[in-house]
Amino acid sequence: MRFDLLPPADQLIWMMDRIYQYGMTTMSGGNLSLIDDAGDLWITPAGVDKGTLTRKDMVCVHRDGTVTGLHRPSSELPFHQMIYRARPDLRAVVHAHPPALVSFSMARRIPDTRLLPYEGQICGTIGMADYALPGSEELGANIAARFAAGSQAVMLENHGVVVGGSDLFEAFRRFETLDFCARLEINARRLGEPRLLGPGSFDLAHAADVPPMPKFAPKGCTTTEREARREICTLVKRSYAQRLFTSTQGTFSQRVDGERFVITPYDMDRHYLEPEDLVAIHDGAREQGKRPSRSVHLHRLIYEQHPHVQSIIIAHPPGIMAYAVTDTPFDSRTIPESYILLRRCPKLPFDAVYAQPETTAAVFAPDTPIALVENNCVIVTGQSLLQAFDRLEVAEYSAKAMIAARELGEIVPIDDAEIEELKTAFKLP
Repeated sequence: MRFDLLPPADQLIWMMDRIYQYGMTTMSGGNLSLIDDAGDLWITPAGVDKGTLTRKDMVCVHRDGTVTGLHRPSSELPFHQMIYRARPDLRAVVHAHPPALVSFSMARRIPDTRLLPYEGQICGTIGMADYALPGSEELGANIAARFAAGSQAVMLENHGVVVGGSDLFEAFRRFETLDFCARLEINARRLGEPRLLGPGSFDLAHAADVPPMPKFAPKGCTTTEREARREICTLVKRSYAQRLFTSTQGTFSQRVDGERFVITPYDMDRHYLEPEDLVAIHDGAREQGKRPSRSVHLHRLIYEQHPHVQSIIIAHPPGIMAYAVTDTPFDSRTIPESYILLRRCPKLPFDAVYAQPETTAAVFAPDTPIALVENNCVIVTGQSLLQAFDRLEVAEYSAKAMIAARELGEIVPIDDAEIEELKTAFKLP
């Protein structure tokens, strides 16, 4: 979907609906704005329930200062205007109060984006604005000063966050990614000291791109491939709704037959993904006119080495990823379901997906369907897309439960005799 072609009122309502439905602000908190091609400012209204907003509720503040709309503009309109004056390159602003980011604002700290390779690139420079009365000129000046100094996002002391972008989707993506970083760091600190990436790791990750691939023009689409495309889109959207990954990160693929599989595209909003957006890969060639995920080479190697693997998911859920960014091992011997579905879960070095793809692909034997990659991702395989997705969910839910259990006491794993009983009962390899 071409989000940028939607009218301003629709862009605002669609993004506010996402933010509210995902629990990233309250019914009365937060506001969004954008500048249209005429230079008019569109903003969400004051005092209207975020759960019932419609496009007719959006307010337009014209360049001459006149206001069009059914309601008053947000009470925090002044700081939106001050940001745009300070940074003419910004055309959209997102302000909200996700609990994780609010907790950082209370501690007057900025989430560390160096836990994973691409988050810092997405979020940009992050500043901290001194506390001031909400809606006041002082608060607006404090925020605008940080943006004027080059920040792309600004934490507000004891308040929340404000994020800017060249358009509303870029601002939302920064906001969503910064919130993800906050949730990940909180989880990681409950396990131990988070491990940060150094400059060399960032250079390695940012240099990685889709390897040169020949192109082919599809001559039709089998029923099997049509079903795979439909199922991938269904589960991608479910994964996104459950916040197992962010809007532009996370990869699904499904083997169609032999050397052919379909995979999610690079840098496309997962919330709006449709079957025609997926990229077919056949005998090492990619469907022309489309760009596959950067991890396409690793997916191809896994399929080549393991006939039993029919589907692969790469994701970054903040629970299981807390184990990837700390030295704490993840042990699947917590409840029967976790062990049955996850079995062994090794932790691979950060460069496993870049410098050692063949070695990494070899890991996914029948008794090792999942692996963590340090400060990078979790890779899940399955004999079907549903099985791979089930494993991803179980890994994240198990990680969340284990992190919470640490607050209650020492975790007692299932013992060796009980593991053998599970192996026998469920015929596990």
